[in-house]
Amino acid sequence: MGDYYTPFSLRIPEELLERIKARAKKNCRSANKEIEYMLTQYLDMIHDGTEQSGSQE
Repeated sequence: MGDYYTPFSLRIPEELLERIKARAKKNCRSANKEIEYMLTQYLDMIHDGTEQSGSQE
């Protein structure tokens, strides 16, 4: 069936969205893909940090 992405509406301040759009343009991605990328990076980072310290999520 392939990848399926669940639609998710997100309310964020306009200024933040503009910052995301600027970063997305620099990285040749859509704003949506930039948000997905940033969230993945963040979650991977905190997971790695949590695992090293022995804490649980």
